[in-house]
Order: sequence, then C-alpha cells, then structure tokens
Amino acid sequence: MADPQAKTLFDRIWENHVVGQRDAVTSLIYIDLHLIHELSSPQAFENLVLNNRKVRRPDATLAVPDHNVPTTDRDKPVKDPESALQIQLLEENTKAHGIEFFSMHDIRQGIVHIISPEQGLTQPGMSIVCGDSHTSTHGALGAWAFGIGTSEVEHVLATQTLVLRKPANMRITVKGELLNGITSKDLALHIIGVIGAKGATGHVIEYAGPVIEALSVEARMTLCNMTIEAGGRSGLVAPDDKTIRYLKGRPRAPKDGDWDKAVAFWATLKTDAGARFDKEVVVDAKKIEPQVTWGTSPEDVISISGRVPDPTHFENPERREAAKKALQYMGLKPGTLMRDILVDRVFIGSCTNSRIEDLRSAAKMIKGRRVADNIIEALVVPGSGLVKAQAEKEGLDKIFKEAGFEWREPGCSMCLGLNPDKVGPGERCASTSNRNFPGRQGPGARTHLLSPAMAAVAAIAGKLADVREYE
Repeated sequence: MADPQAKTLFDRIWENHVVGQRDAVTSLIYIDLHLIHELSSPQAFENLVLNNRKVRRPDATLAVPDHNVPTTDRDKPVKDPESALQIQLLEENTKAHGIEFFSMHDIRQGIVHIISPEQGLTQPGMSIVCGDSHTSTHGALGAWAFGIGTSEVEHVLATQTLVLRKPANMRITVKGELLNGITSKDLALHIIGVIGAKGATGHVIEYAGPVIEALSVEARMTLCNMTIEAGGRSGLVAPDDKTIRYLKGRPRAPKDGDWDKAVAFWATLKTDAGARFDKEVVVDAKKIEPQVTWGTSPEDVISISGRVPDPTHFENPERREAAKKALQYMGLKPGTLMRDILVDRVFIGSCTNSRIEDLRSAAKMIKGRRVADNIIEALVVPGSGLVKAQAEKEGLDKIFKEAGFEWREPGCSMCLGLNPDKVGPGERCASTSNRNFPGRQGPGARTHLLSPAMAAVAAIAGKLADVREYE
C-alpha cells in the first residue's frame, strides 16, 4: 500500500532543485550541470549577445564538438562548410564566455554523454541538461538528466535555471536474470517493444530490480540512454556501491573530505518503501532473447529468432498502418526470417554503445574471424579519446582491424547523417545506435538496431545473426 509520506528517488532530486514555485503547475528548477555541443548552442549564444547577457555559471558548463566532427583525417580542415562553421562557432563562443571546451584534438574529446561520466562530472542527485535528447544517459549514475531545446539552452546559459512542470513517476522493475548473450541493449529494446514508443511519455522512469542491480554502470548508461525511445523524459538508476566505485578517483569527482560528504549524500538518494508511482511495469528478464529492430521505430523490435511481422496482425489501426509503411521503407516482406536479412554496413558506436565494455563485447565475438565479403563498410567508433586509448592499450583495435573493421576517431559518426559517415540510399546497416527513423543514418538508409555483440556477428555473417551461435 502506498505511503503518502514516502518519496521516490525522482521526488527527492526534484525537491532538492526547486528554486521557487511559478504557479500551480510550474516550478523554477536549478541546473547543476549544463553540457553543450555544436548543434544546439550557436543560436543560444547569438541571442545572449543580442540581449547583452552573460553566461551565469561558466564553471557549471562544459562544451565539446561531437555530432559534426569527422572520424578520420583529424589533422586536416573539416571539409563540410556547415559542419566546420558550427565547430568553429562552438570554440569561439566558449572562449568568449569563459566556458571549458574539449577540442577535436584533446584526448578527452568525444560524445558529450560519454565524456561527462568519464570525467566524473556526472554525479548522483544532480540535475543535468544538454541540447540533446539522449541526455537521459546520465541517469545511470542517479542523476536527473534530460534534453532541452535551443531556447532552453539560452535560458540555462543566462540563468542556470529552467521553468518546468514536474514529470510523473514511473518504475520499471526487471526480475529474474539475463540469459547468456543478452545485454542491456537487448533489455532496452525489449522494454520499448513491450511498452511502446509512447509508453513512458511524460514520465521519469526509475529502473529497479535484481537485473538492474546486477548491471554495470556502463550497461545502465545504455538502458537510460534509450529511455527516450520509450517516450520517457529521463531514466534513473539509484546510486549504489557500483556507482561509487565508478566515480572514485575520476578527474572531476569530489576529492578528500568532499568525497566522504558526497558519498554520505548519495546514500540518501533512494526510493522509500511504499512510495507511489504513477505507472508500474514488471519485466521478466528470462524471456528476453537477442533483439533486433525490423522497422522505422525502436518499438518495431523482435527476437533474432523471429520473423518480420505481418502488418495485418496488428490490432491497432494506427500501428497497422505504421508497420505497413515501415516495411515499405525497409524493403522487407512479412514472414522473412530476421536471420536471413543481409546487411551492407555495420556500425559499432554512438552514445548508446561506444564505451570500453561495448568494444570489449564486440571484440570478443570478432577475434579470429573476418568481416564478410558483402559488407561494404564496418566501423568501430570509440565514444571518446580516452576510450580509444584504453581499447588500444588492451589491443582491441588490432582485433578489429585484423578482422576488417575500420578503427576511427571518437564522435557521433554513423549514428546520424550529420558527418561524413553515412549509410547510402537503400543500404542496410546493423547499428548499435538508438534510432532507426527514416533517413537517420543518411537519406534512404535502412537501420537495424542491436547490441555491439550482435553487430559484430552481423559483420562476420554478412547478415543479421544470432550471437548465441557464435559464443
């Protein structure tokens, strides 16, 4: 029975950040950390100058280019004029306003949602925003993190606050245990398939249960990252001993006596027994097989052992029509075995799956094998310069290159078509990214979302394949 005095983890974080009540439904919320990149910030900075405003807290802001940066030829000028301008403006604007900037040539540079936890900037109980929808990634460490629009970027730069309506509370409890070959990416895709792309709209999801507790912090990042694909505003995992071990000793984590105070505070960040959630979902992990998408939404997902669904079998008319259009775009026929679908390109990277654990899992499947002859291009793009250095220290780069993969510099890369790494019209890509919308990886590109290990075996087989057959 719900206890009216009990609080959820999100309730606690929200209350800690309320500066004042604007009206019956909106509050002024303080923002602890503001992350910016080259896409969403130029207009915000321009408006600041036009209105003669300054950045309120440059010390609580970090900038890094990631979406437009090339993953090759870093020693040469960026070829695309628009991309080059956006990167240039980010550097100029941050310098003018005293904001820390990780340039393309800094080993700390990488995807914004990789570098902040890596540096220890992302900490439990914080409010974190970025002009990027997948800011929810940071919730893996118990931070309330969410994406904002350009006008909101300007507001945070000028005031370090936002005017917000409190989202609803949702809890997804994952029971049982993940079977061999099943990863947090499979879990994320399965959850989206169960609740739908709008299943968490208007909610902050707290992930709980024994399976979540067993996940590494990096695996939790993958899960929280894809909360957005279920319609959620943010994803959260309560901090625990794994969180503390992950953060300890990182460059921007608290030091000395401040560390002890921080750990004591983090221990208070949990949901009370009897706290009420507006929505509850329970997932049985033992029922999850390796997942792969077949359509143009992350909710269009099925087990690798399944077949492309028949749109006429969907009861909901809207869903039925969407599935029909998705199959037309994807060039697939109902009833086709997922494991019979040939792929042209393979991409291992993105803010979802480009951490060291992701690269290790892919390299494990690839070692001693070769990329199939029909694969046009297979890319491995580390999430940051530090991830790249660690992978090279472990010899993972050699495993990838010997197998026929290209080993690239860090960036968003083939996750989206805003840099030279694109999927051609009509080409099919096995991708570890988070979105399979039409044109996401390039005009006419066809995307199948899956885990790093599944992407690795797709490269070896030249088609979608079951990772369990290769372990």
